[in-house]
Amino acid sequence: MADTSAATGLTVQQWDDKFFREYIQENRFKSDMNTHENSIIHIKDISKKGKTLTWALMNRLTGAGVTGSSTLEGNEEALDTRSFTLDITKRRHAVRVSDIEEQYSAIGLRNAAKMALKDWAMENTIERILDAMHEVNGVLYGSATEAQKDAWLDDNTDRILFGAAQSNLSTSAPAGGATYDHSASLANVDSSSDTFSASIASVMKRMALTASPKIRPVRSESSGRRYYVAYCHPYVFRDLKTDSTIANAQRDVSMRMQNEKLFKGGDIEWDGIIFKEIDEMPVLSGVGNSSIDVSPVFLCGAQAVGYVIKKRWYTAEEKFDYGDKHGVAINELGAFGKMRFGTGSGDTDDPKDHGIVTGYMSCVADA
Repeated sequence: MADTSAATGLTVQQWDDKFFREYIQENRFKSDMNTHENSIIHIKDISKKGKTLTWALMNRLTGAGVTGSSTLEGNEEALDTRSFTLDITKRRHAVRVSDIEEQYSAIGLRNAAKMALKDWAMENTIERILDAMHEVNGVLYGSATEAQKDAWLDDNTDRILFGAAQSNLSTSAPAGGATYDHSASLANVDSSSDTFSASIASVMKRMALTASPKIRPVRSESSGRRYYVAYCHPYVFRDLKTDSTIANAQRDVSMRMQNEKLFKGGDIEWDGIIFKEIDEMPVLSGVGNSSIDVSPVFLCGAQAVGYVIKKRWYTAEEKFDYGDKHGVAINELGAFGKMRFGTGSGDTDDPKDHGIVTGYMSCVADA
């Protein structure tokens, strides 16, 4: 009599489902990711075939309309619509284990490989989110040329801040005919006046609210409150915590705020901004005044980043060498990208970051 065993595909699928639940639950950005337009990271989960997903933006009407008996015909206002596209790509990683090593090991290496791959996928996702937030018009910051960074700065001067003041913007020899110089502006950030503080955070918030087009705050579904979320490097977060205004304000943070789903232990809430400490935040080594390190602060509103998912993370197993070696792989079809929309005469001309104010702050290590 033959024993019945579960099909490999079924057991893998069961693990995949468990993994995806844990992947979402343990993700540091979990509370900021959702499928609605009120999310900082806007997820589009699609099933149709295709390489590219397009987000549509309809700018608000700005005309005055007509009053009284004035004629409306001929005074209509044209809708200003824009688009942002994101290309889907495949991402994967794998581990291979031999039969003899599985026997020698005190732990199940194949199961350990799955857990290691899950951790890799989670860390990789955090890195991709931060990479997207720091993109220069679709190019990874570390790969962008000086001319590309200068052009990005030119288009986003109302949503990029260097240190404490907008006067730190530099026009010193910009590349490619740009007006502003990104690297020279970074060199104006020093370790005394440009450490992150409540006053600088307020400047960033005012920039978000007065930018054109303005950066829309996230709205809490439970309380109706509007707020921004700022992601900071640990050294930048340290400077913020020691600011006297912030230190005094934290004594008055209400239990209601503590219970908000978007607010976690260790976060700081002040003036309609939730500040979150992120270990993996990028550091720009030696680019500041006197060669100090600088790190970006991403103050985010709704639809700061787009995340298109064609196929969620899933596993695949394969045998090699006459069944002696077992491979476990993890795969995803999707992509992250900073959402940006054109502001020029053409659809994508003169693009602006849709939901992020980027601030570059002193990031000096503990003495």
